[in-house]
Amino acid sequence: MKKFVDPIARVLIGGLFIFSGLIKLNDPVGTQIKMEEYFEVFAQDFGSLFHYFIPAALPIGLLLIVLEIVLGVAVLLFYRMRITMWVMLLLLVFFTFLTFYSAYFNKVTDCGCFGDAIKLTPWESFYKDVFLMVFVLHLFWYRGSYKPAVSERTGYSVTVATALISLFLGIYAIWHLPFIDFRAYRVGNNIPAQMQPAEQPIIEYVFEKAGQEVTSASFITDSTYRYKSSRVVNEDRVRPKITDYAVSDENGGDITQATFEGNKLLLVMYDITKTSVAHIDEIRELTKALDGQVDCLILTSSSAAQVDEFRHTHQLAVPFAFADATVLKTIIRSNPGLALWKNGTVLANWHHNDTPGKAEVLERLVQSTH
Repeated sequence: MKKFVDPIARVLIGGLFIFSGLIKLNDPVGTQIKMEEYFEVFAQDFGSLFHYFIPAALPIGLLLIVLEIVLGVAVLLFYRMRITMWVMLLLLVFFTFLTFYSAYFNKVTDCGCFGDAIKLTPWESFYKDVFLMVFVLHLFWYRGSYKPAVSERTGYSVTVATALISLFLGIYAIWHLPFIDFRAYRVGNNIPAQMQPAEQPIIEYVFEKAGQEVTSASFITDSTYRYKSSRVVNEDRVRPKITDYAVSDENGGDITQATFEGNKLLLVMYDITKTSVAHIDEIRELTKALDGQVDCLILTSSSAAQVDEFRHTHQLAVPFAFADATVLKTIIRSNPGLALWKNGTVLANWHHNDTPGKAEVLERLVQSTH
């Protein structure tokens, strides 16, 4: 039995840890947002101590991601299994508790286990962790009997190289944008279309006749049938990809539709107090150069007073509007970030470290007409 389970557990656990880590390594800022959400919940339920972890959510999240990938590689190589399995077991116990707590108390609706690539509910993630625990416990129990697949020197070199490369890729994704964008606001998507149901609901009705259950795609009006229940068969595909995008002006008026009209360069600054000014001069010159050709708009969740002070300090003559902070973080993983939309279709997203010039912005607009 052990010989049969060993390779399955090795490939399943090692591969899944690497896959999960790589998905999150693609978007460390997304993991940061999820970590902040968990810390907020823990601060409310277990004490304000967890508030002190919020500013460190990004480095904590990145280190956990790198650890996850390194552990996956170590398991595949059967490298130092005694310590590897202790760390992996403790990590999985922590994740299992986290997902159970979120699910049972309905604290966090999306666990973030696979970033935005694969959405799992907390209960789905909890059951996944319980399933994995069986194989992790198997490897843990026999941890002292496994012979490394490579030499000690090679195993050390591979794990260290994995950690360094993962750390580099994670930092690069933080300084720029995710390598692969899985979000609904990615380039090529039309935002108004993403706000509509992907499919029309398909309803299945359950009736009873002569003691037998009968399912039907339509409501049966025959009095000999007794209605019992109904459900939406394709519920997971009916819900729009975007449900919370809304923009209001200084007076509270809804201008959401206006952001879908014409050429728009959205300057996303979800929190003015945390907005980087490293490239604000380039952004200011870009908005001046685009005047009359592209409408520029600051989107923020900060107060009007904070935005006015920021604009005055940096001579940024751009109108502003308000949106939810979580939505703005979803639109682009940068503060500030730049998003170019044409009639609601996303043409480009830029991190402030990659602020484009006027020519590049106009080129994107020209390309969209072909």
